[in-house]
Amino acid sequence: MLIQQAYRLDGRIVDIRVEERITEVGDSLTPRDGEQVVDARGHTVIPGLHDHHVHLWAAAAALESVDVGPLHVRSIDDLRRLLRSAIADSDGWIRAVGYHESAAGYLDRATLDQVMPNVPVRIQHRSGALWMLNSVGLSVVNQSGHPDGRVPSSEASWPAVIGKRERSLAHISDRLTRYGVTGVTDATPDLDAGAVAALTDAHRRGELRQRVHCLSPGKRILHDDSLDLDSLTEWIASCHDRGVPVALHCVTRSQLVVALAALRSAGSSGSDRIEHVAVVPPDCLRDLAESGVLVVTQPNFVSERGDQYLVDVDVEELPTLWPLASLLNSGVRVALSTDLPFGGLDPWKAMYAAVTRITGAGRAFNPRERVSPHQAVAMFFGTPERPDVPRRIAVGQQGDLCIVSGSPDDVLSNLDSCTVVGTVIKGELHGELQ
Repeated sequence: MLIQQAYRLDGRIVDIRVEERITEVGDSLTPRDGEQVVDARGHTVIPGLHDHHVHLWAAAAALESVDVGPLHVRSIDDLRRLLRSAIADSDGWIRAVGYHESAAGYLDRATLDQVMPNVPVRIQHRSGALWMLNSVGLSVVNQSGHPDGRVPSSEASWPAVIGKRERSLAHISDRLTRYGVTGVTDATPDLDAGAVAALTDAHRRGELRQRVHCLSPGKRILHDDSLDLDSLTEWIASCHDRGVPVALHCVTRSQLVVALAALRSAGSSGSDRIEHVAVVPPDCLRDLAESGVLVVTQPNFVSERGDQYLVDVDVEELPTLWPLASLLNSGVRVALSTDLPFGGLDPWKAMYAAVTRITGAGRAFNPRERVSPHQAVAMFFGTPERPDVPRRIAVGQQGDLCIVSGSPDDVLSNLDSCTVVGTVIKGELHGELQ
């Protein structure tokens, strides 16, 4: 493929020849016989976006689940109405996602029995860290250790009990392609060999267009009520002995402090990661930088959940939530992601939130953590091997590109996925310019 007369982000207008990789970049390249020619005049070409933390199977399942988040549920009656109008899946369950206590309060087995007594129900908290089941559901999965029906995701073993359906990833892939996403890193913990093989097969047969990288088996979710420094240090050291980098899920101050202490004791590698880093006390910034660990964070939660944070979080802790500029200014390595499906699907909204720090209701949220538009976009340009090193439009780089309508200034001022007019994955064009 030959892409002609496209802007790069540096403002230069170039022709780009693309196969599996970019093979030529020049002011005026001559088309070859049989070569697809794309007129990109008036458009900007950037490296294809890589979303550095997603959950593909959960995203596919969420499309078939009932959304019971605060946008749809404001009372227990709303929850009852949505669940009772839902259609059970092939395993006989009603599956719901996105729940937060601001919707209809604290949910446990007793409450769900009042709402839905006769059909197995499992509701996932929007954090992804917790499931809430009614009595019928608990009896099916035999989670006797949690009589209140609140089961941590790390202990949710029911797929083996109720059967794990392999869902199509085609719809998720199509939407990612429309946003210019050419690669993803799946951060689902404890993916077994079968699940990884299924992702590989979906990519091979074209159902999942994006390149896919998996963090498992080195992904671990930390929980405040079970933090054990010695055990975590031992696990990290064991992973490193096997040549496996680690990725630690940290969303609280305590989790981050213990994670950094464990990495300091076990020794960190350049490939180790800390996911989310939702809370960063100022005295942890230097430790993060000195550890050399990569932080993968989600500024989209500022817009998606910021208004609720302003209600729920102590005033003293608010300035430590979802930092970005302070991480970069302290020398911490950073890449961005959406946390799909626990965050929104559109990485451009994450970029916009990183630049504006505006909540859904239009309120400023830690504005000192704003970054420039160029910084926000570039933090989606990395590869799984080097997430914090932006790819460039240059010979030898992957043939994965995003074509955006307008000049570089237009692109950086809008940060809007609606302006994506073409996505190139491994030299193949998808989108309006076909």
